[in-house]
Amino acid sequence: MKNEVKKLGRPVNENSERQKRIKELEFKRKNGLLKLGRPVNPNSERQKRISELESKRVNGELKLGRPVNENSERQKRLKELEEKRKNGTLKRGRPKMIKIDNNEVVN
Repeated sequence: MKNEVKKLGRPVNENSERQKRIKELEFKRKNGLLKLGRPVNPNSERQKRISELESKRVNGELKLGRPVNENSERQKRLKELEEKRKNGTLKRGRPKMIKIDNNEVVN
């Protein structure tokens, strides 16, 4: 005894435009020819800018981030700290507590 499987739902017309399009898309998807999204215009200003940035990145000319203002208060403070580190005059850690014993100040 054979169990016949009945297709449920409405019958599909294989010759309809929609079914032809679905088969074509499936064929392209299998072969890797299906391209999604908006096509890129290689002559657009944005694409020119992107290629320019890429060439600068390869040559090492492109600097990342915002430029540093050497005259800012923070940069001056950082330079002072760096100089103190090099000289060995930078005090590290928490300051010692000043103890007073018999009217003498000990550091």
